[in-house]
Amino acid sequence: MGMKFKEWLLERFPIDYEKFVEFNEKIFIKEPIPTHMKKWLFVMGATPLIIFGFQVLTGLFLTFYFMPSPEMAYESIRHITEDVRMGYWIRGLHRWGANLMIISLLLHMTRVFFTHAYRKPRELNWIIGVILFFLTMTISFTGYSLTYNQLSYWATTVGTNMIKEVPLIGDLMLFFLRGGDVVNTNTLTRFYTLHVMILPGIIFFFIFLHIVILRLHGVSIPEGFEEKYYSFYPHHFYKIIIATLFLLTLMSTLTVVLPPGIGIPADPSVTPTHIKPEWYFFPTYRFLKMVSLHVGIYATAAFVLVFTFWPFIEPLLSKEKRKQTIFSRTAGVLTLIITLILTIWETI
Repeated sequence: MGMKFKEWLLERFPIDYEKFVEFNEKIFIKEPIPTHMKKWLFVMGATPLIIFGFQVLTGLFLTFYFMPSPEMAYESIRHITEDVRMGYWIRGLHRWGANLMIISLLLHMTRVFFTHAYRKPRELNWIIGVILFFLTMTISFTGYSLTYNQLSYWATTVGTNMIKEVPLIGDLMLFFLRGGDVVNTNTLTRFYTLHVMILPGIIFFFIFLHIVILRLHGVSIPEGFEEKYYSFYPHHFYKIIIATLFLLTLMSTLTVVLPPGIGIPADPSVTPTHIKPEWYFFPTYRFLKMVSLHVGIYATAAFVLVFTFWPFIEPLLSKEKRKQTIFSRTAGVLTLIITLILTIWETI
């Protein structure tokens, strides 16, 4: 019976099994991994991908109960957190996963920047990585807005207000996102559509591009490491499994120790005394408080452009690799220090 089914299946899917196994071994099992990847510091690139998988899975479960309407959004969050079996755990994994994904992306990009893994011919992969980082911040913002409590409602109001200052298309973008002059029913449904369909699809696309370019060029070998390789399976494969189990344990622990709250329902008629965005917007938020809104928007946009296209800007500063390295490390250290100062300042 088993042989007949196998023959029936092969007749309809005439795949050369031996070539399939050979292809699988070449592309996955025996993929050459540089020996420096044995160090945990260099496995940060896989961490955001693992967490993104958790986010998709937990987000799918949350959509079973969440209702994207001003009348039911807050109540559905309360129902998930307090009534649904293991609902608080799934929501906690989703909430902490969003935070850890941003942290892991920051750590990965910091490592890539200071090891100069963005240099020729990997400039495009750096740009794609930066795009993925900002897409992650955007999807986190839209997800935070969906809780529809008092803080998220007004954080959404303040956050979308800044879009109005974008030259030429600011007003149009603001109306498109809100679906009106203020945050309303249309805003919630549009943010829900962005959060569960449009943004994940775009992120999937850029992740695919990122991995394809990585596979074409191979992993960049930092200075000071020998150009030696080992097979993906079993050493690196088990390292990914360990990282996955560690992240699941960490997110579960954070969920138990610091469970997700629900706050108080959104009230458009009452403005909170202190409105703050999520922590990953603290540096920008503090900077915008220090300068005029127009200056802050233009300066932030300029920083984002320089940050994104740094692999092409660096060679223009000097033709000597040593001087390029000095410029890059100085710029990187200053950026980290300023970011930390602004974040801590806004926190306290």
